[in-house]
Amino acid sequence: MIAPASIQQVIQRADIVEVVGQFVRLKKRGVNYIGNCPFHNEKTPSFNVNPSKGIFKCFGCGKGGDVVSFVEEYEKFTFYETIRWLANYYQIELEETETSEDYKQQQQVEESLRIVNEFAAGYFESVLWNEEEGRLIGLSYFKERGFSDQTIRQFRLGYSHEQWDRFFSHARSQGFTQDLLAKAGLIRVRENGQAYDNYRGRVIFPIFSPTGKVLGFGARVLKTDGKQPKYVNTQENEIYIKNKVLYGLYQSRQHINKEDECLLVEGYTDVISLHQAGVMNVVASSGTSLTEGQLKLISNLTRNLTIIYDGDAAGIKAALRGLDKALAESFNVKLVLLPEGEDPDSYIQRIGEKQFRAYLLENKQDIISFRLEVGMKEVGNDPVKKSQLVNEIAETISRIDKLEDFALRSYYIQESAQKLGVEEQGLINLVNKYIRDHVRQAQRQPLRDTPAPAGPAPDELAMLEAQMYGADISGMPGTPAVAPATEHPLEWALLRNLIEYGDRPYKDSGSVAQMIFETIDFELIEHPLAQQILLMAYTIYREQGTMPPMAYFVSHEQKAVREKVAALLNDEFTPSKGWREVVKIEVPYGEAVYESDLDSIFTYFELRLVRLNIDKNLENMKLEKDAEKLLHHMLVHQKLKEQEKELQRFVILK
Repeated sequence: MIAPASIQQVIQRADIVEVVGQFVRLKKRGVNYIGNCPFHNEKTPSFNVNPSKGIFKCFGCGKGGDVVSFVEEYEKFTFYETIRWLANYYQIELEETETSEDYKQQQQVEESLRIVNEFAAGYFESVLWNEEEGRLIGLSYFKERGFSDQTIRQFRLGYSHEQWDRFFSHARSQGFTQDLLAKAGLIRVRENGQAYDNYRGRVIFPIFSPTGKVLGFGARVLKTDGKQPKYVNTQENEIYIKNKVLYGLYQSRQHINKEDECLLVEGYTDVISLHQAGVMNVVASSGTSLTEGQLKLISNLTRNLTIIYDGDAAGIKAALRGLDKALAESFNVKLVLLPEGEDPDSYIQRIGEKQFRAYLLENKQDIISFRLEVGMKEVGNDPVKKSQLVNEIAETISRIDKLEDFALRSYYIQESAQKLGVEEQGLINLVNKYIRDHVRQAQRQPLRDTPAPAGPAPDELAMLEAQMYGADISGMPGTPAVAPATEHPLEWALLRNLIEYGDRPYKDSGSVAQMIFETIDFELIEHPLAQQILLMAYTIYREQGTMPPMAYFVSHEQKAVREKVAALLNDEFTPSKGWREVVKIEVPYGEAVYESDLDSIFTYFELRLVRLNIDKNLENMKLEKDAEKLLHHMLVHQKLKEQEKELQRFVILK
């Protein structure tokens, strides 16, 4: 396990804006930063990063925390995996304590795969540049493709010897085991135990993680005997999962962020040629149709996706396979088909960056227009093909399944009905049918282990959309209503002031924390989570004489704690710039008014205590039989009501 001191060192060193900015396109707004949340689909940014407090908060899905929480949630890491990731990012050497054997083994496998992949990438590069076979075959191939030395080095391209076990022998001499090399996909082992190089006689394209770690390889054969597959890719293992990888993302992510658009192409050489020509906001799906995992990677940087494919029949079919998934994820999707016989690699080398960009701009089509144009050419006067096209269009329109896209879907229905020559209401009914199908399909999927984010569930959204279209949703299982937990705003206000200003002075009564712990009866805190957080703070305060740092709460191992605290620390009133400029009045807020906020909070809890005493006294009055004691209770009740009335004058509910 990682020593606590090392954990604190990592947390203190990590800059939340820098780290989050590696995954999310952030824009500065005032003292904070905003962007589209990477944890749920949205078009209007609700994701907020507060650098001064070191926290993030999404006001759409409710997720929040510090830099550790962000990486943990984004990468689906454990707490300790996140610390290791951040330590590696900032080049911090971690001090280790004793760990379990299972955990050690898991970490060793993953780290070993990263090490052997990096070793292999360096080996293939060296062969390409420094050995005769590499220069004559591999380097010559890349030069023929038009790649410069700088480009070849940027993408760390390489070459593997034609000899059966050249790499294997070298790797074994460097201490790498046969089992590890096989797990990484670098070698294959026959039934008789003989090992041989998996990528022999091929040019090598290393595949990187978004942070630049070598995850695996693509290897292209140069022989044309037809006996071998054109490409061989790394088999999936603990660190390489093909449907969660995009080739070129490491080299392109900053450009995608800057241009707020991602160009998607099919192959490795397409990405490389576009980069070399100056079109750098591009990634490749490596010949597969788009997956949810790949779309997730893109959505963290932009929602504007332009898919570029070859203009042949195979390219058109490949384009269609990825469109519905992207549409369902609320991407602004455009499609560009290149002239027949061209691919992005050849086309940009022929016409150059300027004309290539102009072609993209002039030939972008939205999904429905593209499907209609391609489909109407094939349909002709064939009623069967026309019926099939109508169904395809309706199914695609139904994929626009977010409530915020309702108007867009209505527009597509009107346009499609007109161009297809069908009744608009009939097309609406067909779209509704597909909506119902999507709902039923979603409800048949197994429940996920992780808690659902705040807000309507996907099934609920689909049913709401179906209702908006007038679809019959009878028979669909409904989403059970969950009664919200009782919230007490001033309980949370108390905790926010304690966490943020606990060590600050409170008038002449010591610190804020001291005043809270001496004044507030913990039994008056009704929300269970609020009680838990207050007790955490008190326990550390009692032992150390000071409040724990803010990071203790926003990086807490309990998800509920860190999300709630992040929400509290982000929920701060800030006067608008317009108010100050127009009204010419400076409104105090935040640190300038924490003492007055606490005055109101303390008064509120005093009021709550008085009301509890009123209730208890009334109960005693109901049970009292003695006339003298009953009179005493009546006098007490009168005094308590007077106190209640007086206190109500000073409590400001926020």
